Amino acid sequence: MLVFAVQIAFLLFSLSLLMNFWRLLKGPDLADRILALDTIYINSLALLLLLGIWQNSQTYFEAALMIAMLGFIGTVAAAKFLLRGDIIE
Repeated sequence: MLVFAVQIAFLLFSLSLLMNFWRLLKGPDLADRILALDTIYINSLALLLLLGIWQNSQTYFEAALMIAMLGFIGTVAAAKFLLRGDIIE
């Protein structure tokens, strides 16, 4: 039952990732593109966690933690750039 649920979740997160890539390419505004990038890293994080559950490996969880930290820093830097036009001040 768990394998079936992980496969369904993997399919749905992959579909969500494709829709986020579409928003990244088609987004009418810069803020929409930044939000799409933020959601892309969250969906890739979820896919890595699901892959770690499916293969019963700790390596994927460590990679997901690294992506979460880098994604947070990237989102904060992009938001500061969007608001101020400068990242370091």
